[in-house]
Amino acid sequence: MGTYIVKRLLVLIPVLLGMTIIVFSIIHAIPGDPAETILGEKATEESKQALRDQLGLDKPWLEQYFTYLSELVRGDLGESIRTKIPIAQEIVPYLMATLELALASMIFAVVIGVNAGIISAWRHNSWFDYICMVIALVGVSMPIFWLGLMEQWLFANELKWLPSSGRMNVRDPIESVTGLNVVDAIIAGRSDQIWTAVKHLILPSIALGTIPMAVIARMTRSSMLEVMSSDYIRTARAKGMRQFFVVYKHALKNAFIPVLTVIGLQMGMLLGGAVLTETIFAWPGVGRYIYDAISFRDYPVIQSGILIIAFIYVLINLIVDLLYAAIDPRIQYK
Repeated sequence: MGTYIVKRLLVLIPVLLGMTIIVFSIIHAIPGDPAETILGEKATEESKQALRDQLGLDKPWLEQYFTYLSELVRGDLGESIRTKIPIAQEIVPYLMATLELALASMIFAVVIGVNAGIISAWRHNSWFDYICMVIALVGVSMPIFWLGLMEQWLFANELKWLPSSGRMNVRDPIESVTGLNVVDAIIAGRSDQIWTAVKHLILPSIALGTIPMAVIARMTRSSMLEVMSSDYIRTARAKGMRQFFVVYKHALKNAFIPVLTVIGLQMGMLLGGAVLTETIFAWPGVGRYIYDAISFRDYPVIQSGILIIAFIYVLINLIVDLLYAAIDPRIQYK
């Protein structure tokens, strides 16, 4: 297992190197002049050229890339053109906000999606099965921005049950230890802060987790139907074992590997694709951070943000591969 992990970590090097080349090329192909965006259209050509010289934008593409790569190898993500703050320091709160939202969304998607898929397979061709699959189809097809706006209108504006935007709206903030508000509130022992943090998470996490929930439900149902037609499941039923244990103890364990693959892929997509949700709910996450950087032509922020998301995505895939062996002992890595 240890050898396999080392091999997979070594594979990350060419993957991330290729990602830097692709991102660097695409970003420098974006129309617009960063110097003009920063200084404004009324700035003189001399001041624009001076800023280009300062930022190294007038150098050849290849020289700019190798300069960026040499700094990256030393652990230096660069400095934001807009705020003049080191990116490694500035991006952490945004990244933790997105991570908290993605985790909450995935918990919602897994709990609802897996159980809905199991019961649909268990009660195959029943009214519950048909209703769940219709809901899953609607969930996959429903635009996130529309669902988010409808949630805000109903639960925030009409019923006034939940806040419509923001991450933490309190006058007595807690000390940030992990960057995850719910965890920090638990560490501080502040029950009022825990509820406040959870309330701000509910609407955006449901909006963001609806599509993964639908995908997980459909995959769980399909995988469970295949496993439940196996001989060993019929044998377990013939021995008089309770249906609950047959489904959750025997069938689910063997059907969960493809479901786990989908969960890993969806988690990676949540981290990188939360821009719409973060914009609608004014969530200060890394998606909005990168979006603002694109609008401002802040090249170092865009490059570093996308590279960090790519690294997390590949790391999640590695964790999923290792979990295969934990679920099914027959799988061994060398």
